Amino acid sequence: MPDHGSAGSSPDFSFVASGPGRSQADAPGGEGPASVPPCNPSVTALWEQFPDGVLRNRVCAGDEDVVYVDPERVTEILGWLHETPDQHYDHLADVTAVDYGGGRPIEVVYQLWSIPHRAALRVKCELRLDALEIDSVTGIWVGADWLEREVYDLFGVTFQGHPDLRRILMPDNYAEGHPLRKDFPLRGRFSRAEQTRRALTQDPEDQYMPGEIGGRTPQLVEEAVGSDGGAGGEEDDDGL
Repeated sequence: MPDHGSAGSSPDFSFVASGPGRSQADAPGGEGPASVPPCNPSVTALWEQFPDGVLRNRVCAGDEDVVYVDPERVTEILGWLHETPDQHYDHLADVTAVDYGGGRPIEVVYQLWSIPHRAALRVKCELRLDALEIDSVTGIWVGADWLEREVYDLFGVTFQGHPDLRRILMPDNYAEGHPLRKDFPLRGRFSRAEQTRRALTQDPEDQYMPGEIGGRTPQLVEEAVGSDGGAGGEEDDDGL
């Protein structure tokens, strides 16, 4: 067991960066089983349509199908799932990522729903830490726009072809990296004193989107004038 810190001393959280323990089924690089019997017929169809693009599949929680695909063919495969009438995954519920730590690949996760067929499918792509780039799927689902920006912001994954790839939760000038990476310190990369100094020296523009302040006319509040020509005050008990 790692030493999490004794009483009276600061806890050591360095063990968090290594991530959870790795099982054979979860290991990247095909160490787990190549395939398992799927619950969703879309998985079988993917194996038949893209024998070189599907890497392996799993079933989680008894009936949740997960398919690992080649990142270089993600738009081709997801586009086929979206356009093929027998599949018709018309709703992209989420785009997120998982970092298991320990130098393992980051998984980009696409949660798909086919509303007409009442089917769910999870597609994953594994990206090496030195190659965190993948094609954007905004051309398939417009709703992927902000979801991909969140993954870019918090994990550092670049989505090629995204129409407006920039941070969405952290400020544009945030210099500490990507907060949901396992190698990100729990208290940030800067000291508390440096974090405080940066917060106190921020410009108002740091809290707004570019161009949101420029050209705006301040809203002026006029003081109410009473019937006697003076400033209006509170009404008396009779409402006069």
